[in-house]
Amino acid sequence: MGIFDGLPVPPEKAYLREEASRIDENWAAARFDSLPHVVHILTSKDREGEVRYLKEQSDLIEEVVDEVVHAYHSGFNRAIQNYSQILRLFSESTESIAVLKVDLAEAKKRLSARNKQLHQLWYRSVTLRHIISLLDQIEGISKVPAHIEKLIAEKQFYAAVQVHVQSMLMLEREGLQTVGALQDVRSELTKLRGVLFYKILEDLHAHLYDKGEYSMASMLESDDEVPTTTAVALAVNNSQSLSRRTRSMKGDNQSNVHIDGSYRPGSVDGGSSFDGHDEEGAPDLHDEVTLDGHMASVRANGSDGIRDVKIALRQMPIWLSNSTPDEFLETIRKSDSPLHVKYLQTMVECLCMLGKVAAAGAIICQRLRTTIHEIITSKIKAHAELVNSSRSSISQASRTVAGGLHFIKGQLESYQFPKQKRQNGISLAGTVLAVSPVSPVMAPAGKAQAAAKDLLDSLLDTVVRIFENHVLVGELLEAKACQNIDLNTPKSVPTDINWNPDSEASQVTGGYSIGFSLAVLQSECQQLICEILRATPEAASADAAVQTARLASKVPSKNKRDGSDDGLTFAFRFTDATISIPNQGVDLIRQGWSRRGPTVLQEGYGSAAVLPEQGIYLAASIYRPVLQFTDKVASMLPKKYSQLGNDGLLAFVENFVKDHFLPTMFVDYRKGVQQAISSPAAFRPRAHAAVNYTPSIEKGRPVLQGLLAIDFLAKEVLGWAQAMPKFANDLVKYVQTFLERTYERCRTSYMEAVLEKQSYMLIGRHDIEKLMRLDPASAYLPNPLGQFSVENNSSDAETNEVELELSDLLLSLRPIKQENLIRDDNKLILLASLSDSLEYVADSIERLGQTTLGSSNQGEEKKRHHHTRTNSAPTRDLTSFALEYRKLAIDCLKVLRVEMQLETIFHMQEMTNREYLEDQDAEEPDDFIISLTAQITRRDEEMAPFVASGKRNYIFGGICSIAAHASIKALADMKSINLFGVQQICRNSIALEQSLAAIPSINSEAVQQRLDRVRTYYELLNMPFEALLAFVTEHEQSFTSTEYANLLKVQVPGREVPPDAQDRISELLSL
Repeated sequence: MGIFDGLPVPPEKAYLREEASRIDENWAAARFDSLPHVVHILTSKDREGEVRYLKEQSDLIEEVVDEVVHAYHSGFNRAIQNYSQILRLFSESTESIAVLKVDLAEAKKRLSARNKQLHQLWYRSVTLRHIISLLDQIEGISKVPAHIEKLIAEKQFYAAVQVHVQSMLMLEREGLQTVGALQDVRSELTKLRGVLFYKILEDLHAHLYDKGEYSMASMLESDDEVPTTTAVALAVNNSQSLSRRTRSMKGDNQSNVHIDGSYRPGSVDGGSSFDGHDEEGAPDLHDEVTLDGHMASVRANGSDGIRDVKIALRQMPIWLSNSTPDEFLETIRKSDSPLHVKYLQTMVECLCMLGKVAAAGAIICQRLRTTIHEIITSKIKAHAELVNSSRSSISQASRTVAGGLHFIKGQLESYQFPKQKRQNGISLAGTVLAVSPVSPVMAPAGKAQAAAKDLLDSLLDTVVRIFENHVLVGELLEAKACQNIDLNTPKSVPTDINWNPDSEASQVTGGYSIGFSLAVLQSECQQLICEILRATPEAASADAAVQTARLASKVPSKNKRDGSDDGLTFAFRFTDATISIPNQGVDLIRQGWSRRGPTVLQEGYGSAAVLPEQGIYLAASIYRPVLQFTDKVASMLPKKYSQLGNDGLLAFVENFVKDHFLPTMFVDYRKGVQQAISSPAAFRPRAHAAVNYTPSIEKGRPVLQGLLAIDFLAKEVLGWAQAMPKFANDLVKYVQTFLERTYERCRTSYMEAVLEKQSYMLIGRHDIEKLMRLDPASAYLPNPLGQFSVENNSSDAETNEVELELSDLLLSLRPIKQENLIRDDNKLILLASLSDSLEYVADSIERLGQTTLGSSNQGEEKKRHHHTRTNSAPTRDLTSFALEYRKLAIDCLKVLRVEMQLETIFHMQEMTNREYLEDQDAEEPDDFIISLTAQITRRDEEMAPFVASGKRNYIFGGICSIAAHASIKALADMKSINLFGVQQICRNSIALEQSLAAIPSINSEAVQQRLDRVRTYYELLNMPFEALLAFVTEHEQSFTSTEYANLLKVQVPGREVPPDAQDRISELLSL
């Protein structure tokens, strides 16, 4: 900063500032030393120039000083002038005040002379102003009735109540109570109070049951009329849980209550006019809402849409557009609740301001049951009309099937019997419909079940929405009831006699409570369910009815909120509490309300028009909707009412299922099982079965009708278990009982066929059973997992050893008597069919057991937190029954295999009684071989339709080995044989080979190999001894030493055998 900065230099001489800035600042030092400058000039070459430069700077500074002095001199002159003017004004003021004092003293003297007259004039002016104010108030109040009627017509109920409350307060003011002209106005306001109450209650009643203008159902049905914002706002708020949304409104209705006990919806000034409210208040409110009264539209997508929805929800609803701003309106504006919740809050607030809470609660209680009955009936009629209209459409058939019980579909696909006929023309449905206690329509996947479930789902959803509104209104009313009467009703407004702070909460609300509404709603649902089930519930006793009604309307105490005490109980019928409406009869009759008590309409609901069939078996389709309904209701109940969710409709349904449905089902299905297994045709093999066996039941698998019916009934019972997971264990026990009884019947049928027969006794022997288990042929038997394993890892030596040992045991039983054999082919066919049928049922039981166990465990895991199971787990599972059935099926196959082996021994033992010294070559096999081959062929053809090819191999596969061993061992019992005898035996083996090879399932190469050994053995008889020795040398392992010895013992004409032949053969075999 320069030394000359800030000096008052005029703008026209700005050059002075620039010139002054060039002067060295050393000239302005506090202690100036001139010697350096003098020395500089004296030593300078141009002394005159330096002196001249210093002179120019001196002139410049003098000129700047002149300008500064001139500027400050002007300011001093102006300040002196101002001070002189101030001094003059003070002098003039002093003179004026002195004159004023003199004038005031003179006025005081004059006024004191007329003081009484002035006082009279002032009093008259005050009186006139008061009269003018009263006239203004009277004029304003006289317009109130018309204004209230206009607001009622526009459904601006809250604004009408505000005006009514304000007017009644003004009429109670001192000065207006004695005005005779206002008596008519007071009378009209009293009447309007009743009209307002009626209108508000009517609108509240409509919105309670989702029939109002702002109800959720109404707005969803009229999407074209309701702005987009409304639908989006509802969707946003409905994404929350019901209980959270309902309980969040509990504190919103308390912000408009003041400590002094009176409402202050707006300023009530002595000189105010109601016209001013219409002219000034309304435009301000209209500025906050859109022109159509609804919220502004929002974009459907993007984050801006969400933000616009929140903004729209915070705008003032249309029904409050004419209301005077107060704390309640501010609470509504800030609330994020959906429109129907805000509207219900507004209606409850109006009732509280009118002091009509008790009357409203009493009337709501009166009309609750009748209204619910009408709603359910109308819903059923609408559903019936929809169903009837849709039946005419061709595409409805597919939609009806798809709308069945989805929780059964996919898991029990084999349950629905096929509608096509089998290849042999026998309908599969006909074998089971005769024993099933229910028709196909009433079956677990039938149309009646699907229709009942759809109907009940729809009705219970409606009831849930209605109960949600009742929970909201009940909480609001109970919150008001818990407050002092002064905090709810203006002191000057006439109140009901029973509206006092000493009454209990239920009495203050006219008997209305959340518990009461839940009791009535569940009562109507129970009666509807009874109609669907065609069940007549036991009528409750008088004491039980009174207790039910008392509990229904009782608010639980704080010390019992833990749910330890018994909550709402149900005695299979609900009875409404008797509700009185004291001192409200005149208003109610004037407004057209009926004073009828809670009479229950007993004409029914008309569900028969919707359901194809009714009956107790529809309990299966009812259980799951009721379970979901209970969960929803429990989620909506406030904490102090939480114990009410543990009892009610679900308890009734569960008790009904446990005490009525399950016993009835057990008796019906037990009769069906008994009928199925006791029928003469139950265990009779199919007379016209297909030529070849087919494993598919739809294509004609010849399962015995009795077992087929049992399988159908078991699947049907397990279908009920799928529909009711909680009772799955009971139903599985029923199935186990039926399967056990059926197993006993199958065992009886099996024993009738094999009793006292040698084959049955043999398979029970430990040694025979062990060898049969080691036999490679047992691979064709089903294993415990129900599968076949045809792989054989045993060596040929082990196989021959097992076959030889088993053959020796069986051949040791000779002679076989005919009476010890099963000669009746029908019994053998029964055993074959029984084996296959048992295997089919075992496989089906195994699949059903896995499906039922998996679904039951999954359902119980989901419901374990609030649905505890009381029944114990089954002592045996279905897999154990499948194992028993499969074991019996295996026993049937074993009996058939041993029977065919014994039959072979029975025929082959004739060789020992016959001499083979033929005179000529016979052209036919022996008679016993012809009989055996014919029997094998006949039985194979008869069993072919009833058993699979692998099992046929098992049944007939043991004949070849036993015949071969029997043929070779028969030589030991022969004394002599000639060439023609050898040829006869070879012809017998060829005939047997051809017969066995004709069976498709038998390995013809194995048969040929075994019977070739027989022919080779007997052809050795035709060889000379030396040739025999050569054969033994080359094929010592082909036959045993005993078999070679038997070749030497028998007499063959023309063959010479040396005496030491036996020793020589033994030496060759011992090498």
